[in-house]
Amino acid sequence: MTTEIAFHSITELIVRKSPMQETLQAIVSQTLKQEEFALARIWLIDKGDICDSCVMRPECPNQELCLHLTASVGKSRAGEKVWTDADGNFKRFPIGVRKIGYVAESGKSVYLDNLQTTKNAWIVREDWIKAEKIEGFAAHPLKFQDDILGVKAVFSRKNISQESFEWLKIFAEQASITIANARAFEEIEKLRQKLEEENDYLKEEIGENLQHKFLIGKSPVWTKILQQIELVGTSDATVLLTGESGTGKEMVARALHEASLRKDKPLVRVNCAAISNELFESEFFGHIKGAFTGAFKDRIGRFQLADGGTIFLDEIGELPLQMQGKLLRVLQEKQFERVGEDKTRTVDVRIIAATNRDLWAEVEQGNFRQDLFYRLSVFPIHLPPLRERIEDIEPLTKHFLEQFATKMHCKVFQLTVDDIKTLQSYSYPGNVRELQNIVERAIILAQCNRLSFTMPQVLNQMIITENKEVEVKKSILTYSDLKNLERENIIEALQKSNYRIYGNEGAAEILGSKPTTLISRIKALEIPMRPSD
Repeated sequence: MTTEIAFHSITELIVRKSPMQETLQAIVSQTLKQEEFALARIWLIDKGDICDSCVMRPECPNQELCLHLTASVGKSRAGEKVWTDADGNFKRFPIGVRKIGYVAESGKSVYLDNLQTTKNAWIVREDWIKAEKIEGFAAHPLKFQDDILGVKAVFSRKNISQESFEWLKIFAEQASITIANARAFEEIEKLRQKLEEENDYLKEEIGENLQHKFLIGKSPVWTKILQQIELVGTSDATVLLTGESGTGKEMVARALHEASLRKDKPLVRVNCAAISNELFESEFFGHIKGAFTGAFKDRIGRFQLADGGTIFLDEIGELPLQMQGKLLRVLQEKQFERVGEDKTRTVDVRIIAATNRDLWAEVEQGNFRQDLFYRLSVFPIHLPPLRERIEDIEPLTKHFLEQFATKMHCKVFQLTVDDIKTLQSYSYPGNVRELQNIVERAIILAQCNRLSFTMPQVLNQMIITENKEVEVKKSILTYSDLKNLERENIIEALQKSNYRIYGNEGAAEILGSKPTTLISRIKALEIPMRPSD
């Protein structure tokens, strides 16, 4: 095989941008087309990966980098064996050890001849050399710019001529460029795939309705809420959000605003429960300077601030009856006057109201105007409590974990199956807001270590127990007292659960503990696992 043919083959690999392994195999295959060559191999420098089992571990100066056998082509003298396996005793070489390691460390070539008649300290498998009639050996470093990438070596059944040795050196230099390019192409391909994946992800994110970016959940009942938001989001219809405290009414209001054509305008939140009768008109509609004591300058109200956008009337059920008529006028006529001013102003706002009360019951009791109720409930959306969407506890928890971990500069915490079961076993009277508090408390206590969720019922019981203990005994408890107290508490839980540890109403759930942790404590405290006779 001529040098030109070999170089042409290598050039083709560069042009085709062939994968690394294909490139390496092609290089050794092209080398072996010289009839006298018995075996051609390439080792590349990479991180140490099998140090514990490597047969050359005793000779290895460190376990950071070594030579990895990545390509091999050869045939036995009888043609019965084909040496293409990159495994075996020589699949790793420590850098600086033996002839291959020397070439990688020094960057110098090695040439050996007359191996059938001359002993050489660098030959380890003399039996193989004799059996395969190996006469010559040559190894060249694979260098690209100032970096040594690895070693290319050949074993020959004839002494390697000086011309062939030089040809192998030139071929190794060309192969080095090919390998460097193949690595670059692989890296570019990885980056391209990553960009494509990120692009697909971003497209998917953009493709989803923008209102959903504030809302987390996958349960059927929550999916229905998302569908309702999608349905009414782009309209200007007034929306009434109902549901218990902490169910996410403000998040839904924000999602509705983001889904509307008003998203580039303000979303103004008004907490109706926090506004006194005296300041109602000023807060909602604004005032002019001198309108009342303390009015030192003109002030615009919340409705004017939300002009062109959305106004979110939170806790609308808390608004006093005498204030409801004034609010109704601006909702119906979209007109108002600032306090102390005769000028009538017009405002264009979309109304979203929210309450945790049963407004119709308030209407029947005379606490809420019927006309205002109908004006607000054009499109009602009821937000279910968290206990009715337990499938959403896991994604919500993961979201809060990521959120708080970032604030505390911790790595993202991992949820276990037991964690999820513990979190799903609670009823959450405070809904999503309470779950958020539970997660935040767990992260604070974990201090960037293993999470442990202490549920409110367990925490409350601990506080009650602690208070009772303080009332009964003011003195400091010894470690023995604490141990006995823990033992008695576990026994009581076991008795209550009929000595079941796992599952609903099991001792672990009663104690707010992981079953495995409870079992460890039972063993440590030598508590019998069945009631005594």
